[in-house]
Amino acid sequence: MKKITESDSAYKHLEQMSVNELLVNINREDKTVALAVAAIIPKIEKLVTVIVKKMKEGGRLFYIGAGTSGRLGIVDASECPPTYGVPQGMVIGLIAGGDKAIRKAVEFAEDDLQQGWKDLMRYKINRKDVVIGIAASGSTPYVVGALKKCKEKKIITACITCNPGSPVTHEATHPLVIVVGPEFVTGSTRMKAGTAQKLTLNMISTTVMIKLGRVRGNKMVDMQLSNNKLVERGTQMIMRELKVDHKTAQALLIEHGSVRKAIDSI
Repeated sequence: MKKITESDSAYKHLEQMSVNELLVNINREDKTVALAVAAIIPKIEKLVTVIVKKMKEGGRLFYIGAGTSGRLGIVDASECPPTYGVPQGMVIGLIAGGDKAIRKAVEFAEDDLQQGWKDLMRYKINRKDVVIGIAASGSTPYVVGALKKCKEKKIITACITCNPGSPVTHEATHPLVIVVGPEFVTGSTRMKAGTAQKLTLNMISTTVMIKLGRVRGNKMVDMQLSNNKLVERGTQMIMRELKVDHKTAQALLIEHGSVRKAIDSI
């Protein structure tokens, strides 16, 4: 059965299009992605509910993928500590080929059926954790093998894929299938499929963090103060919340180390 993600583009002779035509047509395809994600929100909701429960019990969230899919997982995982002040290691991204594959493709790394599980084992994966396999095609051996082993060990899993009925969907406890159709450039899943994966990861991690109490109102009150921009953002939050001047707000922030602690101190 031919994969949807490998189906021929609906657009012919791309090299003959003007720059404007190329941009307009890519954008036209991109507009369909959010609607495809919206169609599976009930399934995302079930998964998020499970993740929140597991994390409250001390569990972790793992993303595992290869190529673009792996990089998207690593980006999402790496942004959780600075954005929400959670500990390093609470959300973990793994990519076939290891960290060097983040910048440069590692040949055939994704084809190892055993390596995904070996990578998870380095983190002492257990039944408190949740593992999300990210694979646009749904057939990446590195991901499929990892989820299969997790299933054997009774570890809750999910997958984010764009091919219905693909191997990864049969191994996942919570299969998330986002049908975005053929890519503008045939088979280039870094485009619509990658966008769909990014949108879904945003929804999962953001909602989980909110439900874990890491947002107050609509503010990132636990964010790490890792640069001047964030210090200023935090200062402004405190000014608005406590009705104090800039100097007082910044002094409170520096003294207490987070927006939440500064506000709670008053």
